[in-house]
Amino acid sequence: MLEIDRRLLAVMRERGHTPAAERVAAAYSRTGEHAACWLVLGAAGSLLAHEPTTRRGWASGFVATAFAYGLNYGVKLLVRRQRPPEIGEPLTPVVSRLSFPSAHATTSFCAAGVYRRVAPSDAPLLYGAAGLFALSRPYLGVHYPSDVLAGAGLGTLVSLAWPHVEATVCR
Repeated sequence: MLEIDRRLLAVMRERGHTPAAERVAAAYSRTGEHAACWLVLGAAGSLLAHEPTTRRGWASGFVATAFAYGLNYGVKLLVRRQRPPEIGEPLTPVVSRLSFPSAHATTSFCAAGVYRRVAPSDAPLLYGAAGLFALSRPYLGVHYPSDVLAGAGLGTLVSLAWPHVEATVCR
């Protein structure tokens, strides 16, 4: 399995790279550091929505995304998988040396899953943005593809479980 991961990473680091594409991918990826863009979206929605139920939905999504970020970090500390060394220097800075699971993928898929409940017509845009965040990480050489898949899975699970978690943890 690790060999497949390494081969997929090599393909993603070797194909479709131009200086301009790398700059765009790195700039886009930076907006997802610490779930920043997703947290801003939730905060803006909770402040600007007209309906109280919609405001609560955006606020709940904000909390869910922050929860997913913290959970992701806990998993990283347990697993302690190091970032890919075999492909040279990464094309963007990283916050830690820990790689599994991808926090960008975790928070992005969690946010897409919870925010789609308050903005269902925007679901394709939300999941498209989440997918681009996830793909940008191996492209930039900071995650193995399996880190991203695990992060997307973790974020999706948090978003699906969130109504139940919120009811018990966030009273």
